[in-house]
Amino acid sequence: MENNFYLKQQMDAIFTAPHTPAGLDFRRTDIPLPKPNQALVKVKAFTVNQGETRTALSTTESYIVGWDFAGIVVKAAEDGSTPKEGTRVFGYIAQGSWAEYLVAPGGLMAEIPEGITDAQAACLPIAGLTALDCLDASGDIQGLRVLITGAAGGVGRFACQLAANAGAKVFAVSRRTELANLLQNPSGIFKDAAEAKAAGEYDIIWDSIGGDTLATALTALSRNGICINYGNSAREFSNINIRSAGWPLHRIKCIWLGREPLFPSTPMLERLAAMVENGSLNTPIDLELPWKSIFTAVNKLLQQQVNGKVVLHVA
Repeated sequence: MENNFYLKQQMDAIFTAPHTPAGLDFRRTDIPLPKPNQALVKVKAFTVNQGETRTALSTTESYIVGWDFAGIVVKAAEDGSTPKEGTRVFGYIAQGSWAEYLVAPGGLMAEIPEGITDAQAACLPIAGLTALDCLDASGDIQGLRVLITGAAGGVGRFACQLAANAGAKVFAVSRRTELANLLQNPSGIFKDAAEAKAAGEYDIIWDSIGGDTLATALTALSRNGICINYGNSAREFSNINIRSAGWPLHRIKCIWLGREPLFPSTPMLERLAAMVENGSLNTPIDLELPWKSIFTAVNKLLQQQVNGKVVLHVA
């Protein structure tokens, strides 16, 4: 099929719209033309994440929103580096998944096993990869006390499951303690880091909140403990007294998606999909809607009216 075919065709997509009340807008635009190392994917489902949504609603630029996706390859990469045409795939891109079509390199996608739905697959990339990154960066955590902040969030729900499956004693911090009760048999549930600190020390801390939560959590880190930070939902600086926190005895790491050119994500995506397929990892979907209901989905997410992942289906 000739590349010119795509240039003549258009698609619907959700763009940022900085000068409108909603901040988002459906528009017609050209179907993207894939580079030799990219596949063209027909999007079947995508998720709505806090990070991409807040960024989209605060930007002054115009672009197609979206990270996670599940879909079908309609044109494989010319260099053979992606799954073949007709293959169901899931993955993520820097922006552009809230659309009928997208282009992505093979390193940012993986095949969807037969037993997994598009909605389940779309939940895995951003949230699942971040949680799996935390697990891999922590080493062997069997029997260790692991404190997870933001435990009822998108990443937190996956993180708690992965830590528990690895044999850790999981302690959850969530302002919405009623949601934390949905987690997989936590050893403790706390409303904040101060309450968690009062319950003892922790060998591992996975933090998504930053600010005072991170600063307090670090003071509860055990000797030679590891703290992994992967977000700053508090949007605050962390004021840390290095000496009192025992900094020389601790290790702190920061994890952010974005290094894929050096370390492709396909193997990790395949691991996550295998866990879902064998039943050891649950995809906590709370809301599924047609993608034309994006405004409803965004409002519910930002107003904390959902208890899990938000998935939109593209017609």
